[in-house]
Amino acid sequence: MEQQNQIFETLSPTRLFFRCALPSMVSMAVAALYTIADGVFVGRFIGSDALAAINLVMPVLSISFSLADMVAVGSSVQIAIHLGEKKELEASRIFTVCSLLIVGISAVVGVIGYFGAEPLVRLMGADAEVTALSVEYIKVYAVFAPFIMVFFAVDNYLRICGRTHYSMALNIMTSLLNILLDYLFLGVLRLGIGSAALASCIGLSLGTLLGYWPFLRKKLQLRFVRGKIRLRQITNILFNGSSEFFSNIAGSILMIILNSILLHLAGSMAVAAFSIVLYVDSIMASLLYGMTDSMQPAISYCYGAKLRGRMFAFEKRVLLAGALLSGITLAGMRLGGQGIISLFIRENDPALLEMSLRAMELFSFTYLTGWIGVGLSAFFTAVNRPGTSLGISIGRALFFPLLALAVLVPLLGVDGVWLTSAASSTLTAVTAAVFLARFLYGQKNEGRPEPPSR
Repeated sequence: MEQQNQIFETLSPTRLFFRCALPSMVSMAVAALYTIADGVFVGRFIGSDALAAINLVMPVLSISFSLADMVAVGSSVQIAIHLGEKKELEASRIFTVCSLLIVGISAVVGVIGYFGAEPLVRLMGADAEVTALSVEYIKVYAVFAPFIMVFFAVDNYLRICGRTHYSMALNIMTSLLNILLDYLFLGVLRLGIGSAALASCIGLSLGTLLGYWPFLRKKLQLRFVRGKIRLRQITNILFNGSSEFFSNIAGSILMIILNSILLHLAGSMAVAAFSIVLYVDSIMASLLYGMTDSMQPAISYCYGAKLRGRMFAFEKRVLLAGALLSGITLAGMRLGGQGIISLFIRENDPALLEMSLRAMELFSFTYLTGWIGVGLSAFFTAVNRPGTSLGISIGRALFFPLLALAVLVPLLGVDGVWLTSAASSTLTAVTAAVFLARFLYGQKNEGRPEPPSR
């Protein structure tokens, strides 16, 4: 196995970017495809009410997973920095404690989710049929929570240890299994919406088991060890992961607000239309987040090893790739929207097709600037600047969208909801650029000039 110093210190920035980013992006794209497969099967075999139900509960699921993600992201930064400082035993202690911590958090979340699902969904204002579908869907996830929430953490830990291809294969396997089970449960057996959740949970549970298998065999730099870590260190881990946590929380709260507004303005059809747009958007979001997450260990390692030139070289490649991917997505949404949307709806539903197409056309402007906030927020997390990352994330996920909603909805109605993401992404990009300028100025003042990158 190649050691981290061989990978992160000697490989050229471009080669390392493709080595780390491409497997992660492929695995995340496949994961997004299985999410889309859920939407296609649910929309075609159950109907638009089921699509609306999934969109209503998805923010609740995101909040649940964000707790595990907070520990996973924060610990990944600390693990990579400690490996950069050649402190492998301390890195393994962090890995061990945080893996167990995530399992404990997941068990508590599962209990709360199972018994609190129905009253929570009722608060959103959906009708009885959509509420029943939502509760059935979320209860399946609640039962499997201790087995599936840790999957996304082990994916991070595998990449830190250089097992990017194994991580990619794992994500592809779980995604394809989910699609196969979706087809079996919904397309062949014609089971209910709970079977769509069951398909996802079976795939993720198997992924968790296989993900931890190399660590259990003690074949990687990180391994399960005895010992504790300091409370101060746990606090730092939680704080450093707080940007992703609060970003997910804020995004979930925003989705609840958006769904409520859409229900008020145009009913459950608008929620279903928005869910279709978000399914398509999930591919681009997965590519961006997969790319930025995959480069976080390299950036954190170089930050710990004081290789500032390489650190910035990596981030330049992240931003350039983000701009290219966003441009392609913008063109695809505007030129091929009708063909994409038709996959999710029945042929006898032209009203949903028309509304979804309008939503996608206006939402697509998000990709003009959205990649900037995502790329820079992840960068500040990687260099242990959780406060800055948190500020960008909260602005992108909640503050700027609420500001845009307050201005655009009274003026444009439902169109204002579709344009909210584009407006908030522009404001986030400006804010992130200001933070980056301040960070670069601070690096120069520290007396560590950036060497030229290759």
